[in-house]
Amino acid sequence: MNSKLLRGSLETIVIKLLSDNAEMYGYEITQKVKEITSGELKLTEGALYPTLHKLEGKGILSVETKSIGNRNRKYYSLTKSGKKELKQQMSDMESYIANMILLLNPKLD
Repeated sequence: MNSKLLRGSLETIVIKLLSDNAEMYGYEITQKVKEITSGELKLTEGALYPTLHKLEGKGILSVETKSIGNRNRKYYSLTKSGKKELKQQMSDMESYIANMILLLNPKLD
């Protein structure tokens, strides 16, 4: 998939995954996307972490650091504001997809 298309959808992807999984850490998010899409979409750390930080800055995500063995891992989860944002993002994305389908597959009369 074109990386420009993925970048434009990344916030929605992250918010949706976190709504389905309560909390996740960065690598887990990349692997879940890869799993769900059968490897068609691959998130890089360079794309994912700026998005996570941006969403955190907007108050959409909260972060909790947990010690796993001898490593610290940041777990991300949706805030109350993030749950509201999910509804808006999903509505916007569904509308966008429906319009793209119309534009790419016009009915010929």
